[in-house]
Amino acid sequence: MSAFPPANVVKSVASTSSDRHETTDSLEDWDVIVIGSGIGGLVTASQLAAKGAQVLVLERYLIPGGSAGYFERQGYRFDVGASMMFGFGTEGTTNLLTRALDAVHVKVETIPDPVSLHYHLPGNLDLKVHRDYEKYLQELIAYFPHEAVGIRRFYDECWKVFNCLNAIELLSLEEPRYLMRVFFQNPLACLGLAKYLPQNTGDVARRYLSDPTLLKFIDLECYFWSVVPADRTPMINAGMVFSDRHYGGIHYPKGGVGQIAQKLVEGLEKAGSQIRYKARVTNIVMERGKAVGVKLATGEVLRAKRVVSNATRWDTFEKLLPAESMPRSEQKWQQRYQKSPSFFSLHLGVRSEVLPTGTDCHHILLEDWQKMEATRGTILVSIPTVLDPSLAPAGHHIVHAFTPDWIENWQGLSSKDYEAKKEEVAAELVDRLEAIFPGLAAGLDYQEAGTPRTHRRFLGRDDGTYGPIPRRKLMGLLGMPFNRTAIPGLYCVGDSTFPGQGLNAVAFSGFACAHRIAVDLGL
Repeated sequence: MSAFPPANVVKSVASTSSDRHETTDSLEDWDVIVIGSGIGGLVTASQLAAKGAQVLVLERYLIPGGSAGYFERQGYRFDVGASMMFGFGTEGTTNLLTRALDAVHVKVETIPDPVSLHYHLPGNLDLKVHRDYEKYLQELIAYFPHEAVGIRRFYDECWKVFNCLNAIELLSLEEPRYLMRVFFQNPLACLGLAKYLPQNTGDVARRYLSDPTLLKFIDLECYFWSVVPADRTPMINAGMVFSDRHYGGIHYPKGGVGQIAQKLVEGLEKAGSQIRYKARVTNIVMERGKAVGVKLATGEVLRAKRVVSNATRWDTFEKLLPAESMPRSEQKWQQRYQKSPSFFSLHLGVRSEVLPTGTDCHHILLEDWQKMEATRGTILVSIPTVLDPSLAPAGHHIVHAFTPDWIENWQGLSSKDYEAKKEEVAAELVDRLEAIFPGLAAGLDYQEAGTPRTHRRFLGRDDGTYGPIPRRKLMGLLGMPFNRTAIPGLYCVGDSTFPGQGLNAVAFSGFACAHRIAVDLGL
């Protein structure tokens, strides 16, 4: 059985929005059409709607959110992807989810997480990343006392990056008037960011740290959200993640991660714009070299002044547009970046007694440093019910375990062999998780697995990829494209645009994209 298929409650939500607009959209021209309702696409759409634009979001599935969606089974509400949520803080400018929701006058109730991550690593390295920054440093230094000074200096560098980001309004770096304004308002912050743009985290770490195990730990600190080690992780991104988990903190949305997308849609519609579900875009319509609309699988053509693709760049430039006419800039980008792995996801319902009181929400399990980047080497775990028990039946918890995997490992199998392999891999993961959750197998109440093929099918992502990763070491974020493309009228948003992967990063991309389009439309 595959994860993420529609639940009954989802069908009822989707049909009302989709059917409501089915007979009228083809007669209308829109200011902006957004392909896909991932968080990047929804932030773009809602920001533009708040500025008065008429926006239409087209979603191929039955609910919004993409990787930030949900599905329901037997009383469990499972998050499709990760549940570690940045961007819900109340201070500064990096609280992008709070700001996105506020713009369309909606709110999501959240639950603070006192420990953002609990590491279970080789050599009995059992470490918690506490919200309290000093508490985290003390725990890390206790394992590496000889690196005490270097540890503080490295994370101080991360704070310098974050403080620069947190001092300026985060909008489109493609808009000259914005750049001039923020530079004159805060020149030191802008110069600080310019300094770190070409740097990678690994290079910064090695200035201060030398212990091989500690450097491997920094690699894993990056890998769990960037899917590459520190040498290929931009310092700008690391500065945001490593600092904001202590500054703004990690907050889980009450009712599940899917609440974020649902509330953004609610705000979008209140602002006078629309979303259509079961609306699969097959082509971006071009006229005289310009993007002017989209064509749906039904044959319907919808026109707009601007088109935004929240699909991956591979889907956008190889499927929605003729691959043979790919702009040279996109060809160069694909030479620098490749698709990251997808994930094997295991959604479990377990009896509460399996998890002792005080169990943390997020965990990483790695038994061998050499296997960190290997297929199914690192296991990431979310247990959102320790924060929000309403997501599971009384007396039960959700355990969502996911691990990097490649679609090639799941191709060419018969239906029988495919299901058998899923059962085999699921059993292996449960067995490994027994090391940190003894009795897990005996306490299982529900189990459902998803493979890279599942992610490709339900999330519409080429090969089910998590996003782009550098093919080789690059100069920080300088290789990441912004929102405008070489095709007039066409913009991209999401994890294959600046600043990259992660929920808060794609929200940043959405703010930037909406700002650039608003200027272009004169809003």
